[in-house]
Amino acid sequence: MGVAEETVEDVIDPKRDRLVIVASSLGTVFEWYDFFLYGILASLLGKLFFATGNPTTELLFSLFAFAIGFFFRPLGALVFGWFGDKVGRKYTFLITIAMMGGATACIGLLPTFEQAGIAAPIMLLVLRTLQGLALGGEYGGAAIYVAEHAPPGKRGAYTSWIQAAAAGGFMLTLGVVLGTKALIAEPEFVAWGWRIPFLMSILLLAISLWVRLKLSESPVFQKMKSAGTTSANPFKDALSAPGNKGRLLVALAVSAGFTVIFYTSQFGTLYFLQNTARLPETEALLYLAVGVLVSAPAYIYFGGLSDRFGRKAVLATGFALTLVALFPIFDLMAKGANPALSEAMANAPVTVELPACDYNIFTKQEAECGKALEWLTKRGVSYKKTDADVLAMRVAGTRLEGFDKEAWGAALNTAGWPEKADPDRIVAWQLILAVMAIGLLSGWTYAPIAAMLVEMFPARVRYTSMSVPYHIGTGYFGGFLPVISQYIVVSTGDVFAGLWYTIMVVAVGLVVMLLFLKDSRHININD
Repeated sequence: MGVAEETVEDVIDPKRDRLVIVASSLGTVFEWYDFFLYGILASLLGKLFFATGNPTTELLFSLFAFAIGFFFRPLGALVFGWFGDKVGRKYTFLITIAMMGGATACIGLLPTFEQAGIAAPIMLLVLRTLQGLALGGEYGGAAIYVAEHAPPGKRGAYTSWIQAAAAGGFMLTLGVVLGTKALIAEPEFVAWGWRIPFLMSILLLAISLWVRLKLSESPVFQKMKSAGTTSANPFKDALSAPGNKGRLLVALAVSAGFTVIFYTSQFGTLYFLQNTARLPETEALLYLAVGVLVSAPAYIYFGGLSDRFGRKAVLATGFALTLVALFPIFDLMAKGANPALSEAMANAPVTVELPACDYNIFTKQEAECGKALEWLTKRGVSYKKTDADVLAMRVAGTRLEGFDKEAWGAALNTAGWPEKADPDRIVAWQLILAVMAIGLLSGWTYAPIAAMLVEMFPARVRYTSMSVPYHIGTGYFGGFLPVISQYIVVSTGDVFAGLWYTIMVVAVGLVVMLLFLKDSRHININD
């Protein structure tokens, strides 16, 4: 690939470029709305579609169904990447958004487990699979389409709107869910109101298709098609292009790193506020919305900054800061959301004396020890485990043998462990600052990604080359973050332990980036 900047006389058109950015970003907003909607309602959907009678198991099964969509994203990237390099950027991401919107609307029409039995979760998994396939083709198409219209020196700024659109999709999802809950009483929302946000996808799909149909094909693809240089077999050519295999691996590692930061800032924060800090769902969503809204401009700022200082410099700095700041941010979040919880962790640590215990978080607990650990996890209690002959809990000088919910609850209450967050003690500025800080790190590390990936790969196999490693990184490492981090928490008893997953993935991404990623902002992407 050449390093001289491309000739731009025939590609600069401010009015057209604004339409390109708006149409691509708007479609991405709606696409992420469809995908985020399940994540926000995961707890309720677990009860409706995976009715086991065990709230922890229902949540984990629901998060697993959420992860299934991410599992199929690389396959979608492969299929739609092939079409994007063969047929064109525009028509490929028209298909993906139609597929995503249709699948989301159908979730709103599904019968629940109570109505259809085992068929209900099976149909849900099928639709989540279709969503994953669609999203696997959407991001690459939108990012490439915008980048191939961008003037030299502005690719980071232009494509950062695609990343900001992901945050916009999250905000739209929060707004629709909270608005629906404000209009419908909680029992009605649980019974049927949850379907409304899913069915709204039909309207969003219509708007997105109308806007995107106004677009023409990207100038880079038009030139390749006219010259007869499009790839005959994008997948084969992506693997055989000189140096491309190494670039694919680098793209995968970096994509995994920024993705776990992004999902920690969104779903990791949401589940932490609800399940650990014990905030009611509506309050947790509102605080998350404020943090996301305030930190959203970071996507645009750091995208432009990468045009000035380079993608690698901006990304590496953001990764390094994440490694240093992640645990302090969540500590601040806990202190702001539920000060009593932080005080109890420090002043009244809990130890569980545990005999040999067959504790499987995916099944209903039959053993006394399993029931005890499950109860502590649901209560948001962080605890240490020690081997013993008899099950017992020690807290604040009190030792209770055997598992008795009332006795254990009374001992925890006496020791200062809160059952839920006290609204009068919430330190709003600390909570908002923490949510903003993790949102800032997400914007810092996500903003330059689209431009960087577009610049890494040759034009004729660009859609396939950037989409597949991106969606392996985001689909497998990021998509499974909620279920893996929650599994770590309930397995260890440490409410902060799930953050180690993010730390490890980011650390690997940073090392790979420092060793193998080259600055690419001056690359000629027409080459």
